[in-house]
Amino acid sequence: MKNIIVLVLAALLFIACKPEIQKEYILEPCPEDEKPSVAALKAQLTQDGFQIFDYIDPDSGDTVVMQQYYMAFLKAGPNRSQNKAEADSLQTLHLEHLGGMYANGYADISGPFGDAGEIRGVTIYNVPTLQMADSLANMDPMVKAGRLVIEIHPWWAAKGFPLR
Repeated sequence: MKNIIVLVLAALLFIACKPEIQKEYILEPCPEDEKPSVAALKAQLTQDGFQIFDYIDPDSGDTVVMQQYYMAFLKAGPNRSQNKAEADSLQTLHLEHLGGMYANGYADISGPFGDAGEIRGVTIYNVPTLQMADSLANMDPMVKAGRLVIEIHPWWAAKGFPLR
């Protein structure tokens, strides 16, 4: 299990270091004069079909744009009886799937939980609809094999704010 977690984290680190695969409307750290205007960001997100709202931060006076994402919880599925070779093969395909979701701009972050609970991991999908997130999540080879099942919830986060 420890090897799998290390492999997942290494894959995510590798993927996260490729800024050229980011969607063009995702805010990346840059000098203030190069950031798109709030109006331009809102227009692009709305044009792309995302649900958004904004508010004024009382401390800074800045406009904060909130976007709806979809958080997919990857839960232990009913078919976990694969032998080690099958499970390892599925894990490799699972990581390739998640890497593809990130590379294509559909998912912003994925990772396993650090315990052996029912919820095995999470992926945050950066897509405009629940149907699209559900379809993409259910394309995962682990889900197709029944080793994982998906539970998706809409989730709001401030656009362009990094993890700390």
